[in-house]
Amino acid sequence: MAAAQAGLPPAWGASFWHNFLGEAPAWYKQTVVAFLVLNPVLYLVLGSVAPGIAGFVVGWALVLEFIFTLAMALRCYPLQPGGLLAIEALLLGLTSPGHLFHEVENNLEVILLLVFMVAGIYFMKDLLLFTFTKILIRVRNKMLLAFLFSFAAAFLSAFLDALTVTAVVISVAVGFHQVYHRFVMDRALEKLEAAGDADDVPELVDEDLERFRAFLRSLVMHAAVGTALGGVTTIVGEPQNVLIAKRMGWEFIEFFLQMAPVTLPVLAVGLATCLLLEATQWFGYGPKIPPAVLAVLTDYDAEQTRERSRADNARLVVQAVSAVLLMFALAFHIAEIGVIGLALIVIQTAFNGIVEEHRIGPAFEEALPFTALLCVFFGIVAVISDQHLFQPVIDYVLALPESQQPSVFYIANGLLSMISDNVFVATVYIGQVEEAFEAGAIGRRQLELLAVAINTGTNIPSVATPNGQAAFLFLLTSSLAPLIKLSYGRMVYMALPYTFTMGITGWVFVHWML
Repeated sequence: MAAAQAGLPPAWGASFWHNFLGEAPAWYKQTVVAFLVLNPVLYLVLGSVAPGIAGFVVGWALVLEFIFTLAMALRCYPLQPGGLLAIEALLLGLTSPGHLFHEVENNLEVILLLVFMVAGIYFMKDLLLFTFTKILIRVRNKMLLAFLFSFAAAFLSAFLDALTVTAVVISVAVGFHQVYHRFVMDRALEKLEAAGDADDVPELVDEDLERFRAFLRSLVMHAAVGTALGGVTTIVGEPQNVLIAKRMGWEFIEFFLQMAPVTLPVLAVGLATCLLLEATQWFGYGPKIPPAVLAVLTDYDAEQTRERSRADNARLVVQAVSAVLLMFALAFHIAEIGVIGLALIVIQTAFNGIVEEHRIGPAFEEALPFTALLCVFFGIVAVISDQHLFQPVIDYVLALPESQQPSVFYIANGLLSMISDNVFVATVYIGQVEEAFEAGAIGRRQLELLAVAINTGTNIPSVATPNGQAAFLFLLTSSLAPLIKLSYGRMVYMALPYTFTMGITGWVFVHWML
């Protein structure tokens, strides 16, 4: 039907339709095409009837459509459908190529972080797998193990950044999965060889593997939320923290102290929520590692220990030294994060004998698709800015009495961060309140309170959705997500209890303590 409507021979039309978005389901392809057709029609109709609101309405439609592509990330990587929506936005004039480039330019630090820091972490995977395997096989209490993962992610995110820590978690979880999956495949091959005929071998359904995936999902989500718990507390935790600190003139310690009345109670509640979820086994948490999987990982660790040569130990030492240098460099911010990541790559490859191009290339495979997706997202961000999609909310909040502004700002930032990008929301809001301060509408102390509300509002409630935080989106679109069956909907479901406990706690302390 699609071929006939396009006026093409059926065979050609079917081929183009098959190639469009590859193996994505037909209903998904049809939905994306409907979006691409609806937007210009809606824009033209509204432009002739009510030109003043055409861009605003179509802009919001575009944002919701882009969120749909993120939600269906496991059906089709969002880069392609989201990119088509962004291109259409440029063609309709909802934003301009110049503004898109400006958004990319403003977020160059984040892009370099993704390209170089994630690749730098790739060359530390032996050390990470070694360390976390020891923890996994020795800490048998699941509640304690979940708490350690969450706390470690929070601590590291406070001194590194959430994306870097998420890359660490992904590397570790992929390593665990590969070890056991390789064992499952070897066992299946042995059964096949013993049977002599593939028809005599039943379909392999490894229940332990499914339980192990559930176990990894719970640990990964605890750690992902942990990155938000720690990332909100310091300048280096999240990209918008740096922006807000520069606008306010706050150094590392002062930023921490300004945020502490809100962030420390939220940290305590977040860690308590972790323990509660493991105890109750609600929302997909609580699965324990199957004994068979633990035995495989224990044997793997023992085998690796026996076979580890002096050269292998030397590589672990180089990676450990690199990890210490990384934490020192990031904590004292001796250079931009992406530059530090590049230095990390150079040091580890130089001292570990990785000098061939084909051995370096795979380190960049994980981050570059997401980097491209992030640049597409900046196109949507440019639409939000040019069409003033958030302006009504900003005007409403600034019209409230000053005593109510911090708590309402917190809610507004939280809700908008759930459906947009927390870095962009923070950028827009801090710019608006700074303009109000310069115009004399608010005083310096009110500006500081609103800055705290903006930072905590964009960092804490945004854990509700993967598109709310770059680290969550990175996890959703990583190679790990399909391995452990972590979809958009499942991430939202598993983040729900954290959203309520952390979000409400943050609001209470913003409202009553600031």
